[in-house]
Amino acid sequence: MTLSSHRRFPFIVYAVKRNHKEVSGRSLLTGSLAPHDMETVIRGCTVRLVVGDITQQDVDAVVNAANRTLLGGGGVDGAIHRAAGPELLEACRHIREQVLGGRYLETARPVITPGFRLPARHVIHVVGPICGSDPDPEGNLRAAYARSLALAVEHRLASVAFPSISTGAFGCPVEWAAPVAMDTVVSFAESAGSGEPVTATGLQEIRMVLFSQRDYEVYQQALQARLTRGPKAGG
Repeated sequence: MTLSSHRRFPFIVYAVKRNHKEVSGRSLLTGSLAPHDMETVIRGCTVRLVVGDITQQDVDAVVNAANRTLLGGGGVDGAIHRAAGPELLEACRHIREQVLGGRYLETARPVITPGFRLPARHVIHVVGPICGSDPDPEGNLRAAYARSLALAVEHRLASVAFPSISTGAFGCPVEWAAPVAMDTVVSFAESAGSGEPVTATGLQEIRMVLFSQRDYEVYQQALQARLTRGPKAGG
């Protein structure tokens, strides 16, 4: 699967090319950050890792690790629905009925709703791969992150916060998922398409919100490794 190809659906955008150029040249671990925060600046876009609650992020959009029904569930999905209030469920039902024609939401094809009672102004709902049954878990995990970011760019959002997609009930090990997520996020920050800086599209921050200190450390190692390695040849 190539993420640079794209095909449009309502509320759905596919991913982008890469063009590596790091502005800061280093990760920032400074006194101005919380004790468990890490950030790096790539072509003007901040990529940040934090330990925290996805429902409390004051950003333009949080990403919901949704299930295919779009009707809420456990884990991150349930927490976001509870915090956003019943209006979010009604908006998701509208998408199921009016946009998807009653069908389930397909893996890695995000949709967007208002955030309602959340601090975040919007919610991007995306279904990640189920490890053990998805025929292409890596490709679909990359697509879940990249297409969610592309949808944020389409809506001119400045900041997006992600959970660790597919590492809960969907059974993907965090040690496997973190390098895939960080490679995709950094590659997106390197170029939003057509070689322009991602900040030219309005996107200023991509935040990973991790549930535990252990998850944070795994993602921190994955981000540091990606920044050291740089983009894959021909990627």
